[in-house]
Amino acid sequence: MKTLMLLVFLIGLGTMVQAQQKNPNYDPALADKLGADAYGMKSYVLVILQTGPASSEDKSLVNKAFAGHMDNIRRLVEEGKLLVAGPLGKNEDQYRGIFIFDVSDVEKAKSMVASDPAIQNGFLKAKFYPWYGSAALPSYLEDADKVWQENP
Repeated sequence: MKTLMLLVFLIGLGTMVQAQQKNPNYDPALADKLGADAYGMKSYVLVILQTGPASSEDKSLVNKAFAGHMDNIRRLVEEGKLLVAGPLGKNEDQYRGIFIFDVSDVEKAKSMVASDPAIQNGFLKAKFYPWYGSAALPSYLEDADKVWQENP
């Protein structure tokens, strides 16, 4: 019986070793630069923007707030803090857009979103979630700046 148990254990161990394959393309310098863990992942903060409680008939105020919203997005991208930003299609939950911040602390992300005029004026509200994703996410930004023709 002990021999059978040892055999089952060794077979299981062999299977685990096979499942944990090493990546032949692994670049330790790049992984370190991007803050990757052993799985090539890291922690971020995902923000879901929803329609806020405020509304206004003053189109000038609304336009100014959303122009400031876009300016704030650009500033945070230039500072390397905001990796992904974009609107969502119409939906019943009144979700308007998402942000993914290159920070692991929700409080830091909250302070960055607090500078958004659309948030400050109550036209948008934000929900914050810790998110675990590819550490290579920041790498797409260089190409992202080469594919747009018009700045919104």
